[in-house]
Amino acid sequence: MTLETLSATPRPRRPRPQVVSLTPAAADRVREIIARSEAPIAGLRVGVKNGGCAGQEYVLEYAEAIGPLDEVVTDQGVTILVEPSAVLFLLGTVVDYEVTRLSSKFVFRNPNQTDACGCGESVTIQPAAAPDA
Repeated sequence: MTLETLSATPRPRRPRPQVVSLTPAAADRVREIIARSEAPIAGLRVGVKNGGCAGQEYVLEYAEAIGPLDEVVTDQGVTILVEPSAVLFLLGTVVDYEVTRLSSKFVFRNPNQTDACGCGESVTIQPAAAPDA
C-alpha cells in the first residue's frame, strides 16, 4: 500500500450557518444611524454580557474597527461584528427593529434564549449545540 492510496481527498466543507441576521427594518435603521455618525463606523458590534435579573443582556454598539477575532457577517448591506465569546449564544438570531406608539427598539429573536425577565431587559441563553459531523 502506498501513501497515495492512503491519502484521502478532503471533504468539502459544509456551509457555516449565519450567526446573526437583520430584518429589513433593522437594516434600514442601522444604515440610517451609521449615515448620521460623525466618526467612521466599521459595523454594528453584537454581543452578550452577564447582567440583569435573568443573567445575561444583549449588547449593541457601533464599532470603529473590526476586531481580530470578530465573526464578520454582512447582511442587507450592513456589516455585523459578533464578539467571539457570543457566537454560540447568538447562533441563528434575527435582530428586528420595532416601533410602537410608546417606544422604538431593536429586538432579538434568538432560538437559544430560554427565559427573559419581566421587564425584557435581560435574558437567559443556552449556547447552541455543535452540529453533528
